[in-house]
Amino acid sequence: MEDKLNRRDFLKKASVAAVAGSTGLLVGCSIGQDTASSAPTAPAAAPAQDDSGAATQTETQQDTAAKEVNVNKNQTVEWKMVTTWPPTLPVLQEGANFIAQYVDTMSQGRLKIHVYGAGELVGALETFDAVQAGTAEMGHGASYYWAGKAPAAQFFAAVPFGMNAQQMNAWLLASDGLKLWEETYTDFGLVPFPAGNTGVQMGGWFNKEINSIADFNGLKMRIPGLGGKVIAAAGGSAELIAGGEIYTSLERGVIDATEWVGPYHDYVMGFYKVAKFYYYPGWHEPGTVLESIINRKAWDALSPDLQEVLRQAIIAQNASMLAQSDAQNNFYLQKMINEENVDLRPFPDDVMKALHGYALDVLDGVAASDPMSKKVYDSFRKFQKDVAAWGKISEKAFYNSIEVEV
Repeated sequence: MEDKLNRRDFLKKASVAAVAGSTGLLVGCSIGQDTASSAPTAPAAAPAQDDSGAATQTETQQDTAAKEVNVNKNQTVEWKMVTTWPPTLPVLQEGANFIAQYVDTMSQGRLKIHVYGAGELVGALETFDAVQAGTAEMGHGASYYWAGKAPAAQFFAAVPFGMNAQQMNAWLLASDGLKLWEETYTDFGLVPFPAGNTGVQMGGWFNKEINSIADFNGLKMRIPGLGGKVIAAAGGSAELIAGGEIYTSLERGVIDATEWVGPYHDYVMGFYKVAKFYYYPGWHEPGTVLESIINRKAWDALSPDLQEVLRQAIIAQNASMLAQSDAQNNFYLQKMINEENVDLRPFPDDVMKALHGYALDVLDGVAASDPMSKKVYDSFRKFQKDVAAWGKISEKAFYNSIEVEV
């Protein structure tokens, strides 16, 4: 692939942007590349000088290259961003708005992104096609929605019994995950970025009790991606329904169960009004990565400085979304339990064990059916094994040592 990433520098910039993004929440809310890149180039080294103090050949070349960059400060670029989220949805749709606002501020109005929620310009599940066709320059959603177009895309969103948010970011930004994601989208003319993470999700809302794996037989559940394939393997029926249509589908009995995100998002969607049981944990989505996708031609047409502004906006949003989810989830969980009498239940251990077995079979099957999926899954599995070994003596050991009653 011609467009290479400097992942070490990407990670450095991600760290800086994460701090900036967190600060932004509290208050309210390369140059000279020969080819457009979906990650920043390394900063130029300080030019050397000879003993006389005169500029060296390297310094002269760098100055010349800098002067050749033609940035029209008076030009305004206007883009459309379409999303898979309902127009007023907190955190997820707000994340898309965050990116647009950040870009407008940091570019001093030179790049304006007009954000359209699901149904305002195109349907929720038409986002990918709209950005590919250039109807919109940019999209925000989750890559598992596009499994029918690129099966490997699912691995960049959520893998059942896979990695958590911290581990997914490590795979994408510090290993080869993002490079593989770019490769997966190359033929579609799209540039992908990780643009948010929900953290570990809930297991979902059910109108029937789950006491054994047999209770999934005939169950109609709204659940996308690889998790949906696991439900199908367990005897259920996986339905792909846009977010804005889930409540009505559950209320009318079109589906028996749904997963969405976590307590904060689920409370806003009102699912506690139309479902009896709220199960955990979210085995199907342990660290769901959201995406920004950009039309390759539109990206290439941006000046290098605007590319960098947009990149940094997405990096900041990747950090802030997870922070918002973690900050809000327990408050809304307790609110639903205490005020709405939600019946919170864990999946039985034998159910979790059975689902894990089905998940392994599903993942092996997807990898065997598509060369790109195999390439991605091999990378994912290797990284998961390595990071889990470290996590066992770091994160897991720490949490086990500080367990308190809640």
